[in-house]
Amino acid sequence: DVSPVVAGLIGATVLVVSVSVTVFVWTCCHQQAEKKHKTPPYKFIHMLKGISIYPETLSNKKKINQIRRDKNGSAREGGRGNLLVDAAESGFLGPSKALDGAPHVEQLPIKVDYGDELSPDQSLTPGGSKTSSPSSPGDDVMLGDLTFSVDYNFPKKALVVTIQEAHGLPVMDEHTHSSDPYIKMTILPDKRHRVKTRVLRKTLEPVFDETFTFYGIPYSQLQDLVLHFLVLSFDRFSRDDVIGEVVVPLAGVDPSTGKVQLTREILKRNIQKCISRGELQVSLSYQPVAQRMTVVVLKARHLPKMDITGLSDPYVKVNVYYGRKRIAKKKTHVKKCTLNPVFNESFIYDIPMDLLPDISIEFLVIDFDRTTKNEVVGRLILGAHSGSAAGAEHWRQVCDSPRKAVAKW
Repeated sequence: DVSPVVAGLIGATVLVVSVSVTVFVWTCCHQQAEKKHKTPPYKFIHMLKGISIYPETLSNKKKINQIRRDKNGSAREGGRGNLLVDAAESGFLGPSKALDGAPHVEQLPIKVDYGDELSPDQSLTPGGSKTSSPSSPGDDVMLGDLTFSVDYNFPKKALVVTIQEAHGLPVMDEHTHSSDPYIKMTILPDKRHRVKTRVLRKTLEPVFDETFTFYGIPYSQLQDLVLHFLVLSFDRFSRDDVIGEVVVPLAGVDPSTGKVQLTREILKRNIQKCISRGELQVSLSYQPVAQRMTVVVLKARHLPKMDITGLSDPYVKVNVYYGRKRIAKKKTHVKKCTLNPVFNESFIYDIPMDLLPDISIEFLVIDFDRTTKNEVVGRLILGAHSGSAAGAEHWRQVCDSPRKAVAKW
């Protein structure tokens, strides 16, 4: 015989265990069902000469097939193409923990030998690539042609783009009188996917034959998309050279009846064609007695929509360069869910007056993302390497008007 108290305790324990097990099993089944029916947008499969080297199924489980290298080692992906951009973005893991309103004093160790950093003359664009270097071809140089094809898979709602080959590329390496070309492709205007081909060594007539399949793109949206191809030449010892670009609006392409093959001339990259990335208001003042530069990030306006919600989570990273070496970096706090953030954060740097002609200040506006990589929205440079007349004029006014805060958009 069991006493009523013991029987009650046993019954309660059995009931709690049964309910816990039931809830656990139901939760697991529910999660499995969600994963099974969820179709993540813009998933892609990368095909290299008919072999899937980066296949991703719609269940978001990656299966990487081992492939053989050809005689030129073409199975290896040329990762240097976006190394600096990835480093700039992946390093921004979150906002600064500094207190609001507290100035940041940064002593610049000018005499230290720094490693290579993203220098001010490497201009970042919205696509995350660098602008042409001084060795890039001029306007009077033929940049060649790019051949590719566009197809659409109706059952899978997938856009299929095959980068086939390029002809007549210019010489970017004077030592070998050749180039090491590869191609970055972006789907505009959302830029949800940036993919790239492998690097082909020492050739001006590269044959890529690589297929990228993007899932989750309705056929009705094709007319609103633009394919952007950026042709680059890999450089092991310095930044990669931009050869040119090809921009193809899909509004004039109809892959409904089958694969459409296109050949387009590679044009010199024109940064002015980029969609407006908004404006940033900054204030600079230099104290000649204390030999300090005060940089105030005031606010931004009209930033592009970076999130699914139609908003953005921006913050600003401030890099100080002496020549081409980065010698200091700071960043503001993240402003959540806004396209017109107000920062009002100041940073103070000790800069000797005789070094001002070689100083540049870079402002990177970055969209913070908790689940994926932070994305660079845009870039602004003031100082010795300013790429615009307005930026050079702003810096000149700061140097000519000591102790006066000069603020400009």
